[in-house]
This record gives sequence, C-alpha cells and structure tokens, in this order.
Amino acid sequence: MEYYTWILTFHIMAVLSWMSMLFYLPRIFVYHIENIEKKEYIEIAKVQERKLYKLIGLPAMWATIFSGASLICLNPDIIKYGPWLHAKFFVLLFLIAYSFSLNFYREQLENDTCKKTGNFFRAYNEVPTVLSLLIVAYAITKTFSLLFTGITLAIGAFIIYKVLNQKPKG
Repeated sequence: MEYYTWILTFHIMAVLSWMSMLFYLPRIFVYHIENIEKKEYIEIAKVQERKLYKLIGLPAMWATIFSGASLICLNPDIIKYGPWLHAKFFVLLFLIAYSFSLNFYREQLENDTCKKTGNFFRAYNEVPTVLSLLIVAYAITKTFSLLFTGITLAIGAFIIYKVLNQKPKG
C-alpha cells in the first residue's frame, strides 16, 4: 500500500489526459469536416488528429487502464464495494469503445472517406461528457442510482438529439 497514493495520482493524471483527447478530438473533426475545401487546413487538421490520438489519447487510455488495474491489485477488496464499482466498469467499457471509435473516424478523415457531418461530430462530442459524468458520480458517491443513471442518460440523449437536428449556420 506504500505506492497506492502515487499510483492513484498517476491514474487521475492519466484519466485527465485521456479525457482531454476524448473531449477535443471530435471538435477537431467538426472543423475538419466544415473546412473540407481548404486543403492546407485539412492537412494541418490531419496532423493534429493523428498526434492527439496516437501520442496523447491512446497512451493515456492504456495508462488509465493499467494504473486502475494496479490499484485493484493493491487493494482487491475494492471489488467488494458494491454495484457502483461494477456500474463504473460497465460505463468504462463504453468509454473505451468510444475511444477506439474516434480512431475509426480519424482514419476515415485521414483517407478522405468520411461521410459524417459537422453536426454528427458535435453530437458525438457529447458522449464522453455523459459517460464521464456517470463514472465520476459513481466514484465520488460510492453508490449506484438507477434513477440518476436513467436521468443522466435521458438528458444526454436529448442533448445529442438536439445537436444532431440543429440547422446549419450561415
């Protein structure tokens, strides 16, 4: 347990780095799609997308996973904490899948084959906010509330719906 707080500190920093990528990369995708006719800009966006995902996001995701696993190995009794931790792990799986989906779209954008709109990526950008809200709430409260989870998901779905159906500006 001597190193537990150091690993926890590293884990929190890894999560922050990973979340930074999850929040910002879809935003770059919006600018990429909406400036598709500006070739010089697109080349810069592709470099930003690749570096953000491969040099920051992906290593931070793996650091989060491995440091979290290390915390569990150091304190295996944490698994007995109840349904909140299981809910956190379940939502974490969706966050990991979301992270890999960003690379899927990044590769499409890099190859100029992406058919998604700016509104799609604006809406897609809301997903990690909703998922991280659930994870943080479970971790801080050490409880699982079906009502809170349902309300959070419903509000998130409503926001995503509204963003998807925005009229284009201009």
